Amino acid sequence: MTGAIRPSTGAAHTRLYSVGGYRPARLVTNAEICEHIDSTDEWIRTRSGIATRRFAAPEETISDMSVAAGGKAIAAAGIAPEQISAVLVASCTTIVQIPAAGPEVAHRLGATNAAAFDVNIACAGFCHGVALGSDMIRAGSAEYVLVIGTEKFSDVVDPTDRSIAFIFGDGSGAAVIGPSDVPGIGPVVWGADGSQASAIEMNADWVTKATAGERAFLQMNGQQVFRWAAYEMAPVARRAVEAAGLTFEDIDAFIPHQANMRITDAMVRALKLPSHIAIARDIVDSGNTSAASVPLAMETMLERGEIASGATALLVGFGAGLSFAAQVVTIP
Repeated sequence: MTGAIRPSTGAAHTRLYSVGGYRPARLVTNAEICEHIDSTDEWIRTRSGIATRRFAAPEETISDMSVAAGGKAIAAAGIAPEQISAVLVASCTTIVQIPAAGPEVAHRLGATNAAAFDVNIACAGFCHGVALGSDMIRAGSAEYVLVIGTEKFSDVVDPTDRSIAFIFGDGSGAAVIGPSDVPGIGPVVWGADGSQASAIEMNADWVTKATAGERAFLQMNGQQVFRWAAYEMAPVARRAVEAAGLTFEDIDAFIPHQANMRITDAMVRALKLPSHIAIARDIVDSGNTSAASVPLAMETMLERGEIASGATALLVGFGAGLSFAAQVVTIP
């Protein structure tokens, strides 16, 4: 034996340096959605809490939206793109699987020294990305990590499918993670229940549909997902707060994945959240943007003054897989 392998070491702690969002220009009302399905604005608002959502332009891609949000986050972080060590693009709606979006996004942002890759964990993707980025920095394999959640559901949702056509929107949210003198990102509580994988899935693989001259679309068992999220995610959220060594009295904001207003309300009730905690409700204006929803909701709360820099927030992501991840963070 000639010698032992030298391990890498990184920062003791990490934090979010910034958040940046991109919302496509096209505003889609419930009235427009109802032109293709038998529904009403009142029914959609009651069922989901959604009033409007954004749809990307036909020529806009996952990479385009990721670059817009990522560039905003890098600028707000006050670092140069060349300092980014890794770019993680979380998305479940990339319709081109090779190459991954990550390398193109990193190149267009000027993150020339970064490793770049995609993660497909659907609505839990951003929270998974935050955990991965934080661990990479603490392990010494990265100094700064850009995590981007981006979705373009207008490509994969059938506008005539009454069960989900009103739910999803397009958009991108990003955050820069870097080293910190004090803990700014708590331990992640994550997992997956593959026994319920069929609750949210494509109706066929791309090849089968292409061969038949058809398009593959997303489908979802709404009641199954609602029951799982409304009742199973509250214990996950509680464990994340406990893992951070805190209580709910220490939490200033609750930012869950913006899946459905009724799910958010059910979680708030189950957790018995103190009245001082600000609750993210970006779903009203953005719909369900999956991996983009947590950072977009965070940005909205900051812009509206509902939370301030330095506040302590509980993040929870959950969705297809069925997968979930939660952690406590300090707001950038």
